[in-house]
Amino acid sequence: MISTWLLGFIFLIAKLSIVIIVLLTLAAYLVWVERKLLGRMQARYGPNRAGKFGLLQPLVDLVKLVTKEDTVPEGASRGVFLLAPGVVAAVALLIFAVIPFGNAVTLWGRRIPLVITDLNIGLLLIIALSSISVYGIALGGWASNSKYSLLGGIRGAAQMISYELPLGLSLVPVVMLARSFSLVEITDAQSRFPFILVQPLSFIIFFIAAVAEIKRIPFDLPEAENELGAGYHTEYSGMRFGLFFLGEYITMIILGSLVAVFFLGGWHGPFLPPIIWFLLKVWVIVFILIWFRATFPRLRYDQLMNTGWKVLIPIALLNIIVTGALILAKS
Repeated sequence: MISTWLLGFIFLIAKLSIVIIVLLTLAAYLVWVERKLLGRMQARYGPNRAGKFGLLQPLVDLVKLVTKEDTVPEGASRGVFLLAPGVVAAVALLIFAVIPFGNAVTLWGRRIPLVITDLNIGLLLIIALSSISVYGIALGGWASNSKYSLLGGIRGAAQMISYELPLGLSLVPVVMLARSFSLVEITDAQSRFPFILVQPLSFIIFFIAAVAEIKRIPFDLPEAENELGAGYHTEYSGMRFGLFFLGEYITMIILGSLVAVFFLGGWHGPFLPPIIWFLLKVWVIVFILIWFRATFPRLRYDQLMNTGWKVLIPIALLNIIVTGALILAKS
């Protein structure tokens, strides 16, 4: 007879394995999806040579990255240089540990929640982990012994630290409405209606700040190829270069998941299975991110900073005050 703790441990390892495999596969094919969509939006084909419709392109890219020489620039801080890309990718994977992607299912007489771990401070863990990813960008740029990489790393650190504030403030009204930091309880609190209906301003602030956090267009100033070559990852090659982009595309999926959990009701929805609703909502957000890339030009750095400090933070603080007043008035 398998003991309860051993069975729970087996289920945990199984969920971890499935989530990691699915995330890595989705991240690889998200590159293909983005290239195909951008191609159609810009009146060109996108990848269409490797396999039917170019479906084998992610595998070809992986083989190319793995077989390319992994170089370290002369004068670089070797240890930090080699570890920095791993920090970015690992943090992106760790964030998904507290994101619920469906309601609980019953298997072998045991109720299994579709989340790796339901922490009562899950939201705080996400904010803490997102702040750690700053180190991967900043240290990777500094350790490269390149002026372009250093400037990209400094830009990335300043940008990510600045936009963490409005991002965190935008979630305060969500916590006030759900009365919990647990992502499972936040999702359950939206069983009747999604929070985007009562907190559209929080959603807008969160989405803008999150796009800046993951350094996507129009906020991709840490890369800025026309100014910095490729920014903080200019000196990287091979799979370590790939790890930076793996972290970026996993973070796109995580952003879609967080928007779904905090504002779109998570897995809640009529007719379709819960996990299908969750995936549809994530896909909508990911599509919008790709659409942004094909549409908007890059902001100037002063515009980036002014938007964060002078616009988003004051509006987020005002939104918290108004939400608190309305909650007190109704209680």
